[in-house]
Amino acid sequence: MTYCLAIRLDAGLVLASDSRTSAGVDDLNIYSKMHRFDTAGDRVIALLSSGNLATTQAVIKRIERDLGDASADTNLDQLAHLDEVARYVGEISAQIQNDFSGQAEQNAGLMQAFFILAGQIRGEAHDAFLIYPQGNYIAVSRNKPFLQIGETKYGKPILDRIIDAGISLERAGRCAIISMDASMRSNLSVGPPIELLIYRADSFEVERRCRFDQDDAYLQSLSRAWADGLDRLFLELPRFPWEA
Repeated sequence: MTYCLAIRLDAGLVLASDSRTSAGVDDLNIYSKMHRFDTAGDRVIALLSSGNLATTQAVIKRIERDLGDASADTNLDQLAHLDEVARYVGEISAQIQNDFSGQAEQNAGLMQAFFILAGQIRGEAHDAFLIYPQGNYIAVSRNKPFLQIGETKYGKPILDRIIDAGISLERAGRCAIISMDASMRSNLSVGPPIELLIYRADSFEVERRCRFDQDDAYLQSLSRAWADGLDRLFLELPRFPWEA
């Protein structure tokens, strides 16, 4: 399991992902779940992945191969709209899952993969899409300006309370890391390194891409500050009427 999230703000996009693919006493694997593609200068496209590792790696390789093939029927540089890119990624994912399922039909459900596509193509607003294993997709909404895949439940409460479309990229970035921290504390299958990507709208450049290892000083200080703040707040909660 893993945990990835994308936040669409008025100011741009914030993406975050962990890097753990399996967890156990003697089984721990680390792979990046954040993929940035070398596209034309009029677009920035990133993909977050969750689910079967063989499927997600095959999808990424297929996208990269198409992008480097001038004779390909479709690639990331040829599509004019971000929703068309979402459809393209969904079709590739569904096809690869179908191929894998044909090899092991009894394990078809284990081949599933989810993706979050985020970015911007010149002439359009920045956006983010959740792509399901079946290949269909939905766009993020202004009322709920974030998308999650993987082990989502532990990191969602902080997003619900803090994230709205008008906050700064930096504040959203800190919130994304705290959301990751909450997931790591409650679920062994989510773990560092944590990757963070910040994109400012209409810049067509990734402003920041950071990697935080388990012993990273900033990651540890942010986690401690959040935990200490919660402890202080808890002590300040209103007492029951019968308490002295």
